[in-house]
Amino acid sequence: MIHHAGLIPWLDPHTIISAAGPWALLVVCGIVFAETGLLVGFLLPGDTLLVISGLLTHTSLVFGVDIWWVCLAIAFAAFLGGEVGYLIGHKAGPRVFERRETGLFSMENVRRTNAFFDRFGALAVILARFVPIVRTFAPVAAGVGHMNYKKYSVYNAIGALIWGAGLTLFGYVIGYIPPVAAFVSNYIDVILIGAVVITLIPTLFHYFQSLRKAKKKRLEAAAAEPTEPRPTPDV
Repeated sequence: MIHHAGLIPWLDPHTIISAAGPWALLVVCGIVFAETGLLVGFLLPGDTLLVISGLLTHTSLVFGVDIWWVCLAIAFAAFLGGEVGYLIGHKAGPRVFERRETGLFSMENVRRTNAFFDRFGALAVILARFVPIVRTFAPVAAGVGHMNYKKYSVYNAIGALIWGAGLTLFGYVIGYIPPVAAFVSNYIDVILIGAVVITLIPTLFHYFQSLRKAKKKRLEAAAAEPTEPRPTPDV
């Protein structure tokens, strides 16, 4: 039996699902949608939630439906999130991001994500699903950059299926391996904490990196300002 994460109960998928009761699948889909469609989604442990949801579906029919329906619902939520993220970037992106050059909501992040697109092409929409931070900003950046909508939607659907359904199914398959299932069940607290820490490391690194860059720019701007000569006292 999977135990609750006592130290961080609000991040424990089992706690979330149990508290949601008959609405558990909708809650999971809502979290997936928020992570892939809203700019605050980088704070959510989506990968962990998908794997644990699959495992819980194997150990007990917590969602009340078959695993394939769970995978389909989660993949659809991920797809919708990607579409909404694109529309946000297309309609409101310039107003949101052009105000700042550093920080999480900045053109710097858009440029970084666009560089990811340039390197991997349209496949970046799929690959971005598996990269923290980029997963959240990729749909918005695609909208800001006016990426071809039809092409984006096709790759968004493929990525949502591979990421959403794939990780959920992976968690389900784990249930067929007793040692792995037992390990996950007995050490779920440690696994969750580790997953959250791993997820937050890139976010924290990026945040402090942005602070350093902003400080450096301020110092350079201050150094570039001409210094007014001091008046010579009359003798």
